[in-house]
Amino acid sequence: MGGAATCCEILIAILLPPLGVCFRHGCCSVEFLICLVLTILGYIPGIIYAIYVIVAVNHDRPDHEYWRPINA
Repeated sequence: MGGAATCCEILIAILLPPLGVCFRHGCCSVEFLICLVLTILGYIPGIIYAIYVIVAVNHDRPDHEYWRPINA
């Protein structure tokens, strides 16, 4: 995705954190559910997690690369 799309997602995540995560990862993802729970428990933790997920977590990478052993 381009920089403008990421910037828009971050702005949306500041207003409604789960919505920003939903745009990037979908509504049935683990990231969305964690963000929803954090936003219900506290608005600021939801914003922090949403921005982290939008900027740092690359959902396009296959799952097997996340769980690959370090020495392989």
